[in-house]
Amino acid sequence: MLNWIDYRKELFGRIGEMSKLAPDSVKAYQAMSSAGQKTDLLGAKTRELIALAVAVSLRCDGCITVHTAEALKHGATREEIAEALGVAMAINAGATLVYSARTLDAVAAHSQG
Repeated sequence: MLNWIDYRKELFGRIGEMSKLAPDSVKAYQAMSSAGQKTDLLGAKTRELIALAVAVSLRCDGCITVHTAEALKHGATREEIAEALGVAMAINAGATLVYSARTLDAVAAHSQG
């Protein structure tokens, strides 16, 4: 298993390195990343649960470790995290179903020629 704590520390080190190489890009990312905090309509815990579901969907280990720590910090329980991950599973399965239908449409189009 991945040591998520060490990985997060290493990741932050690399992000610091990236910040020196491309400061404007990292600042733009940080501004976009914190935009939802200004209105706080969803609340930090809900934003982090959404971020976790998206992180799993995108298969981003760095996002998973960062947003897991933040979700827990904002009071998310294991059960709430599991529910958010269940939503990610359902959406990914749904996307597979939609793209399977699109593929059948492509099969039909290519079969006509």
